[in-house]
Amino acid sequence: MPITRLAPSPTGALHLGNARTFLVNWAMARQQGWRVLLRIEDLDGPRIKADAAADAIDTLRWLGMDWDEGPSYQSRDPAPYHAALTRLAAQGAIYPCRCTRSEVLAASAPNEGDAELRYSGACRPAGPTPLEFVADPRVAWRVRTEDRTEVFDDGCVGRVSENPHRTVGDFLVATKAGVPSYQLAVAVDDARQGVDRIVRGVDLLSSTPRQSLLRGLLGLAPEPAHWHLPLVVGPDGRRLAKRHGDTRVGYYRGLGVPPERIVALVASWSGLPKQPRLSAAQFAQRFDIARLPPERVVFQEEHDAWLKAADAGS
Repeated sequence: MPITRLAPSPTGALHLGNARTFLVNWAMARQQGWRVLLRIEDLDGPRIKADAAADAIDTLRWLGMDWDEGPSYQSRDPAPYHAALTRLAAQGAIYPCRCTRSEVLAASAPNEGDAELRYSGACRPAGPTPLEFVADPRVAWRVRTEDRTEVFDDGCVGRVSENPHRTVGDFLVATKAGVPSYQLAVAVDDARQGVDRIVRGVDLLSSTPRQSLLRGLLGLAPEPAHWHLPLVVGPDGRRLAKRHGDTRVGYYRGLGVPPERIVALVASWSGLPKQPRLSAAQFAQRFDIARLPPERVVFQEEHDAWLKAADAGS
């Protein structure tokens, strides 16, 4: 049976853009008979907010979603990630990096049109060198990328070709605290949990080639099928965030806006006619990924006003 995952990161409360991604993912799963697991991606230590995981779980349930397995928490079992790092180090596929963040910033330049930096390779050894992985507060670990293009077909974007070596260079797989990076943890977890259907925002499109590279180095299961959804952005074209006002699902919930009103707004952003209310189950029955508009959604004041309208709570 195909498996997908709802994978919130408890770095803050879920906003309307998150709700749209999770609802589309869940609807596709329930339509097509995929198994759904809930995974809390809580390895980003400094950014993790207290009670955010519990809040995310409660919000997903309140919106009408369910799952077949979980929740699991990445932070509770680091052993699979350390095993992967040990294997990569023994292959000579990763190497220790002593560069500070300021040194990386000074030696790197952002990609055109992107704020992401390409690592200069300052600590990269001349050739693959088998090592022992050790969590050391003095060093981070980077994967040794090769000048090779990763290609995959995406259900929303189409064919994607990207060369991580040229875009980001040797990217991090473990921090100086020994914490596995997002890219490594996701690659390992998706493989060991049998996830073969991935639905997420297009802001994570560049993560897929990096995770594919790691999957190949680790000899993991075949590449999952992907759908990278267009984002919900603010009027300035940037990802929905605090700078756009309070767009948290919990904010509207606190005002008495029912979940069916929020689902109805998400549905109108996802190719369905706007209607006053729609349950998650009804959304799953009517949603068609083939009719999902390819354009990003711009959250406007009119959307906020519609959610708060007098008939919203009636």
